[in-house]
Amino acid sequence: MDYSAVTLEIEKNYLSQYAMHSIDSKGRKKPIPPCSMRTEFQRDRDRVLHCKAFRRLKHKTQVFLAPEGDHYRTRLTHTLEVAQIARTIARALRLNEDLTEAISLAHDLGHTPYGHAGERALNEYTHFAHNEQSLRIVDELEYDGKGMNLTHEVRDGIVNHTSKGNACTLEGHVVAWSDRIAYINHDIDDAVRGGVIVEEDIPKAYRELFGARTARINSMILDIINHSYGKNFVEPSPLFKENINGLRSFMFERVYNSSVAKAEEGKAVAMIKFLFEYYFKRIDLLPPEIREKPSSPEQKVCDFISTMSDNFAVRTYEDITVPKGWSKL
Repeated sequence: MDYSAVTLEIEKNYLSQYAMHSIDSKGRKKPIPPCSMRTEFQRDRDRVLHCKAFRRLKHKTQVFLAPEGDHYRTRLTHTLEVAQIARTIARALRLNEDLTEAISLAHDLGHTPYGHAGERALNEYTHFAHNEQSLRIVDELEYDGKGMNLTHEVRDGIVNHTSKGNACTLEGHVVAWSDRIAYINHDIDDAVRGGVIVEEDIPKAYRELFGARTARINSMILDIINHSYGKNFVEPSPLFKENINGLRSFMFERVYNSSVAKAEEGKAVAMIKFLFEYYFKRIDLLPPEIREKPSSPEQKVCDFISTMSDNFAVRTYEDITVPKGWSKL
Protein backbone atom coordinates (compact mmCIF):
# COMPACT_ATOMS: atom_id res chain seq x y z
CA MET A 1 0.00 0.00 0.00
CA ASP A 2 1.21 3.52 -0.78
CA TYR A 3 0.74 5.10 2.64
CA SER A 4 2.23 8.40 1.47
CA ALA A 5 -0.73 8.71 -0.93
CA VAL A 6 -3.03 8.74 2.11
CA THR A 7 -1.10 11.68 3.53
CA LEU A 8 -1.28 13.49 0.20
CA GLU A 9 -5.06 13.00 0.16
CA ILE A 10 -5.32 14.36 3.70
CA GLU A 11 -3.28 17.40 2.65
CA LYS A 12 -5.53 17.95 -0.36
CA ASN A 13 -8.70 17.91 1.75
CA TYR A 14 -7.41 19.65 4.87
CA LEU A 15 -4.61 22.14 4.14
CA SER A 16 -5.23 25.80 3.42
CA GLN A 17 -5.10 27.01 -0.17
CA TYR A 18 -2.00 28.96 0.87
CA ALA A 19 -0.17 25.95 2.33
CA MET A 20 2.67 24.19 0.56
CA HIS A 21 1.30 20.81 -0.48
CA SER A 22 3.87 18.06 -0.62
CA ILE A 23 2.90 17.16 -4.17
CA ASP A 24 3.72 20.73 -5.30
CA SER A 25 7.29 20.72 -4.00
CA LYS A 26 9.99 21.84 -6.44
CA GLY A 27 11.83 18.70 -5.40
CA ARG A 28 15.48 17.94 -4.82
CA LYS A 29 18.66 18.75 -6.71
CA LYS A 30 19.16 15.01 -7.15
CA PRO A 31 15.90 13.09 -7.71
CA ILE A 32 15.39 9.99 -5.57
CA PRO A 33 12.78 7.19 -5.73
CA PRO A 34 9.56 7.98 -3.80
CA CYS A 35 8.90 6.47 -0.40
CA SER A 36 5.76 4.39 0.13
CA MET A 37 5.36 5.61 3.73
CA ARG A 38 6.39 9.26 3.81
CA THR A 39 6.00 12.43 1.81
CA GLU A 40 9.16 14.26 0.76
CA PHE A 41 8.89 16.76 3.62
CA GLN A 42 8.52 13.91 6.11
CA ARG A 43 11.65 12.36 4.69
CA ASP A 44 13.50 15.65 5.09
CA ARG A 45 12.40 15.91 8.72
CA ASP A 46 13.72 12.41 9.38
CA ARG A 47 17.02 13.11 7.59
CA VAL A 48 17.59 16.14 9.78
CA LEU A 49 16.57 14.40 12.99
CA HIS A 50 19.04 11.55 12.40
CA CYS A 51 22.03 13.58 11.20
CA LYS A 52 25.15 14.21 13.28
CA ALA A 53 24.83 18.00 13.09
CA PHE A 54 21.47 17.79 14.89
CA ARG A 55 22.94 15.71 17.72
CA ARG A 56 25.79 18.18 18.17
CA LEU A 57 23.32 20.95 19.00
CA LYS A 58 23.00 19.59 22.55
CA HIS A 59 26.54 20.82 23.26
CA LYS A 60 26.28 24.23 21.58
CA THR A 61 25.69 27.49 23.44
CA GLN A 62 22.36 29.29 23.24
CA VAL A 63 23.05 32.52 25.19
CA PHE A 64 24.98 31.85 28.39
CA LEU A 65 28.39 30.33 27.79
CA ALA A 66 29.05 27.10 29.72
CA PRO A 67 26.26 27.65 32.30
CA GLU A 68 26.36 25.54 35.45
CA GLY A 69 22.93 23.99 35.78
CA ASP A 70 20.80 21.43 34.02
CA HIS A 71 17.95 23.75 33.07
CA TYR A 72 19.58 26.39 30.90
CA ARG A 73 18.82 26.16 27.19
CA THR A 74 21.24 24.79 24.65
CA ARG A 75 20.98 25.16 20.89
CA LEU A 76 19.17 21.78 20.84
CA THR A 77 16.48 22.67 23.36
CA HIS A 78 16.00 25.98 21.54
CA THR A 79 15.47 24.07 18.30
CA LEU A 80 12.89 21.78 19.89
CA GLU A 81 11.00 24.75 21.32
CA VAL A 82 10.98 26.43 17.90
CA ALA A 83 9.59 23.23 16.36
CA GLN A 84 6.84 23.01 18.98
CA ILE A 85 5.76 26.62 18.53
CA ALA A 86 5.96 26.38 14.75
CA ARG A 87 3.86 23.23 14.59
CA THR A 88 1.21 24.83 16.82
CA ILE A 89 0.95 27.82 14.50
CA ALA A 90 1.08 25.70 11.34
CA ARG A 91 -1.66 23.38 12.54
CA ALA A 92 -3.97 26.24 13.48
CA LEU A 93 -3.41 27.94 10.11
CA ARG A 94 -3.80 24.60 8.28
CA LEU A 95 -0.31 24.81 6.84
CA ASN A 96 2.04 21.89 6.20
CA GLU A 97 3.29 20.72 9.60
CA ASP A 98 5.87 18.34 8.14
CA LEU A 99 7.53 21.09 6.12
CA THR A 100 7.36 23.42 9.11
CA GLU A 101 8.97 20.85 11.40
CA ALA A 102 11.73 19.99 8.92
CA ILE A 103 12.73 23.65 8.60
CA SER A 104 12.54 24.15 12.37
CA LEU A 105 14.80 21.21 13.18
CA ALA A 106 17.42 22.28 10.62
CA HIS A 107 17.40 26.06 10.98
CA ASP A 108 20.37 26.33 13.41
CA LEU A 109 22.56 23.41 12.29
CA GLY A 110 25.27 25.81 11.10
CA HIS A 111 25.82 27.62 14.38
CA THR A 112 29.41 27.74 15.58
CA PRO A 113 30.52 26.67 19.04
CA TYR A 114 29.69 29.38 21.57
CA GLY A 115 26.83 30.70 19.47
CA HIS A 116 26.90 34.21 18.10
CA ALA A 117 30.27 34.88 19.76
CA GLY A 118 31.82 32.24 17.51
CA GLU A 119 29.93 33.63 14.53
CA ARG A 120 31.36 37.10 15.15
CA ALA A 121 34.85 35.68 15.53
CA LEU A 122 34.75 33.94 12.15
CA ASN A 123 33.27 37.03 10.54
CA GLU A 124 36.55 38.81 11.16
CA TYR A 125 38.23 36.51 8.65
CA THR A 126 35.52 36.00 6.04
CA HIS A 127 31.78 36.39 5.58
CA PHE A 128 30.03 33.99 7.94
CA ALA A 129 26.32 33.85 8.73
CA HIS A 130 24.83 30.96 10.67
CA ASN A 131 21.73 30.68 8.45
CA GLU A 132 23.89 30.39 5.32
CA GLN A 133 26.14 27.91 7.09
CA SER A 134 23.10 25.86 8.13
CA LEU A 135 22.24 25.55 4.45
CA ARG A 136 25.83 24.61 3.68
CA ILE A 137 25.72 21.92 6.37
CA VAL A 138 22.72 20.22 4.77
CA ASP A 139 23.90 20.79 1.18
CA GLU A 140 27.60 20.04 1.40
CA LEU A 141 28.90 18.76 4.72
CA GLU A 142 26.51 16.26 6.27
CA TYR A 143 26.45 12.58 5.33
CA ASP A 144 30.27 12.48 5.09
CA GLY A 145 30.45 15.37 2.67
CA LYS A 146 27.74 14.13 0.32
CA GLY A 147 25.01 16.46 1.60
CA MET A 148 21.48 15.58 2.65
CA ASN A 149 19.78 16.46 -0.65
CA LEU A 150 16.79 18.17 0.97
CA THR A 151 13.83 19.62 -0.88
CA HIS A 152 13.87 23.17 -2.22
CA GLU A 153 11.26 24.42 0.27
CA VAL A 154 13.14 23.14 3.33
CA ARG A 155 16.41 24.60 2.08
CA ASP A 156 14.71 27.93 1.40
CA GLY A 157 13.19 28.00 4.88
CA ILE A 158 16.56 27.29 6.50
CA VAL A 159 18.42 30.14 4.83
CA ASN A 160 15.51 32.58 5.24
CA HIS A 161 14.67 32.01 8.90
CA THR A 162 16.36 35.23 10.06
CA SER A 163 14.70 38.64 10.26
CA LYS A 164 16.33 39.63 6.95
CA GLY A 165 14.96 36.58 5.13
CA ASN A 166 11.83 36.20 3.04
CA ALA A 167 10.92 32.54 2.72
CA CYS A 168 9.05 31.35 -0.36
CA THR A 169 6.48 29.44 1.73
CA LEU A 170 4.22 30.46 4.58
CA GLU A 171 5.71 27.54 6.50
CA GLY A 172 9.09 29.25 6.28
CA HIS A 173 7.56 32.46 7.67
CA VAL A 174 6.05 30.44 10.52
CA VAL A 175 9.50 29.18 11.48
CA ALA A 176 11.03 32.66 11.29
CA TRP A 177 8.49 34.05 13.77
CA SER A 178 8.58 30.93 15.92
CA ASP A 179 12.35 31.27 16.22
CA ARG A 180 11.96 34.82 17.49
CA ILE A 181 9.15 33.94 19.90
CA ALA A 182 11.14 30.99 21.25
CA TYR A 183 14.41 32.73 21.90
CA ILE A 184 12.90 35.88 23.39
CA ASN A 185 10.84 33.88 25.85
CA HIS A 186 13.26 31.15 26.83
CA ASP A 187 16.10 33.66 27.09
CA ILE A 188 13.97 35.68 29.52
CA ASP A 189 13.43 32.48 31.51
CA ASP A 190 17.16 31.70 31.57
CA ALA A 191 18.05 35.30 32.43
CA VAL A 192 15.65 35.25 35.40
CA ARG A 193 17.01 31.88 36.50
CA GLY A 194 20.55 33.24 36.29
CA GLY A 195 19.74 36.39 38.25
CA VAL A 196 20.48 38.71 35.33
CA ILE A 197 16.97 40.22 35.49
CA VAL A 198 13.72 39.68 37.37
CA GLU A 199 10.30 39.62 35.75
CA GLU A 200 9.58 43.10 37.11
CA ASP A 201 12.51 44.49 35.07
CA ILE A 202 10.55 43.82 31.89
CA PRO A 203 8.85 47.11 30.94
CA LYS A 204 5.28 47.29 32.20
CA ALA A 205 3.82 47.79 28.73
CA TYR A 206 5.18 44.41 27.59
CA ARG A 207 4.04 42.63 30.74
CA GLU A 208 0.53 44.02 30.39
CA LEU A 209 0.26 43.19 26.67
CA PHE A 210 1.87 39.73 26.65
CA GLY A 211 1.42 38.48 30.20
CA ALA A 212 4.15 36.58 32.04
CA ARG A 213 6.08 33.37 31.32
CA THR A 214 3.93 30.76 29.51
CA ALA A 215 1.09 33.28 29.08
CA ARG A 216 3.53 35.48 27.16
CA ILE A 217 4.34 32.73 24.67
CA ASN A 218 0.67 31.82 24.34
CA SER A 219 -0.42 35.38 23.63
CA MET A 220 2.24 35.84 20.93
CA ILE A 221 1.28 32.59 19.22
CA LEU A 222 -2.44 33.33 19.42
CA ASP A 223 -1.96 36.80 17.97
CA ILE A 224 -0.13 35.41 14.93
CA ILE A 225 -2.87 32.84 14.38
CA ASN A 226 -5.69 35.36 14.75
CA HIS A 227 -4.00 37.92 12.51
CA SER A 228 -2.96 35.45 9.80
CA TYR A 229 -5.81 32.92 9.65
CA GLY A 230 -7.15 32.50 6.12
CA LYS A 231 -4.69 34.99 4.69
CA ASN A 232 -1.67 34.69 2.42
CA PHE A 233 0.81 35.86 5.05
CA VAL A 234 2.05 34.88 8.50
CA GLU A 235 2.94 37.62 10.96
CA PRO A 236 1.75 39.23 14.20
CA SER A 237 -0.69 42.12 14.29
CA PRO A 238 0.96 45.57 14.00
CA LEU A 239 0.62 46.14 17.77
CA PHE A 240 2.19 42.80 18.67
CA LYS A 241 4.92 43.08 16.02
CA GLU A 242 5.98 46.47 17.38
CA ASN A 243 6.06 45.20 20.95
CA ILE A 244 7.77 41.88 20.14
CA ASN A 245 10.51 43.89 18.47
CA GLY A 246 10.59 46.22 21.48
CA LEU A 247 10.92 43.29 23.89
CA ARG A 248 13.72 41.92 21.71
CA SER A 249 15.53 45.27 21.96
CA PHE A 250 15.10 45.15 25.74
CA MET A 251 16.72 41.72 25.76
CA PHE A 252 19.72 42.98 23.81
CA GLU A 253 20.14 45.87 26.21
CA ARG A 254 19.68 44.00 29.48
CA VAL A 255 20.60 40.37 28.74
CA TYR A 256 22.48 39.64 25.50
CA ASN A 257 24.94 42.47 26.11
CA SER A 258 25.03 42.09 29.89
CA SER A 259 28.20 41.46 31.86
CA VAL A 260 26.94 37.97 32.77
CA ALA A 261 26.29 36.91 29.18
CA LYS A 262 29.55 38.53 28.05
CA ALA A 263 31.69 37.36 30.98
CA GLU A 264 33.44 34.51 29.16
CA GLU A 265 32.82 35.68 25.60
CA GLY A 266 36.27 37.17 25.17
CA LYS A 267 37.86 33.82 25.94
CA ALA A 268 35.53 32.03 23.52
CA VAL A 269 36.27 34.51 20.73
CA ALA A 270 40.02 34.24 21.31
CA MET A 271 39.81 30.45 21.20
CA ILE A 272 37.79 30.41 17.96
CA LYS A 273 40.25 32.85 16.37
CA PHE A 274 43.17 30.70 17.46
CA LEU A 275 41.58 27.60 15.94
CA PHE A 276 40.86 29.43 12.68
CA GLU A 277 44.44 30.69 12.35
CA TYR A 278 45.89 27.32 13.35
CA TYR A 279 43.94 25.33 10.78
CA PHE A 280 44.21 28.00 8.10
CA LYS A 281 47.96 27.30 8.12
CA ARG A 282 47.37 23.53 8.27
CA ILE A 283 44.59 22.77 5.81
CA ASP A 284 46.01 19.26 5.47
CA LEU A 285 44.80 18.51 9.02
CA LEU A 286 41.15 19.04 8.16
CA PRO A 287 38.89 16.01 7.66
CA PRO A 288 38.99 14.80 4.03
CA GLU A 289 35.27 15.46 3.44
CA ILE A 290 36.02 19.13 4.15
CA ARG A 291 39.60 19.40 2.91
CA GLU A 292 38.75 18.03 -0.53
CA LYS A 293 35.82 20.37 -1.16
CA PRO A 294 36.33 22.83 -4.06
CA SER A 295 36.09 25.84 -1.73
CA SER A 296 38.44 28.52 -0.46
CA PRO A 297 40.79 27.81 2.48
CA GLU A 298 38.80 30.28 4.59
CA GLN A 299 35.56 28.45 3.84
CA LYS A 300 37.10 25.07 4.61
CA VAL A 301 38.27 26.22 8.03
CA CYS A 302 34.89 27.83 8.75
CA ASP A 303 33.20 24.59 7.71
CA PHE A 304 35.35 22.62 10.15
CA ILE A 305 34.87 25.00 13.07
CA SER A 306 31.11 25.24 12.51
CA THR A 307 30.85 21.47 12.95
CA MET A 308 32.42 21.69 16.41
CA SER A 309 30.42 21.55 19.61
CA ASP A 310 31.56 23.75 22.50
CA ASN A 311 33.14 20.71 24.16
CA PHE A 312 34.95 19.57 21.03
CA ALA A 313 36.31 23.08 20.40
CA VAL A 314 37.73 23.21 23.95
CA ARG A 315 39.28 19.72 23.66
CA THR A 316 40.81 20.59 20.31
CA TYR A 317 42.21 23.85 21.67
CA GLU A 318 43.66 22.06 24.69
CA ASP A 319 45.17 19.30 22.55
CA ILE A 320 46.99 21.96 20.51
CA THR A 321 48.11 24.25 23.33
CA VAL A 322 48.44 22.20 26.55
CA PRO A 323 51.62 20.08 26.92
CA LYS A 324 50.99 16.36 27.24
CA GLY A 325 52.19 14.41 30.23
CA TRP A 326 55.21 12.15 29.66
CA SER A 327 56.43 9.09 31.46
CA LYS A 328 58.87 6.30 30.73
CA LEU A 329 57.64 2.85 31.47
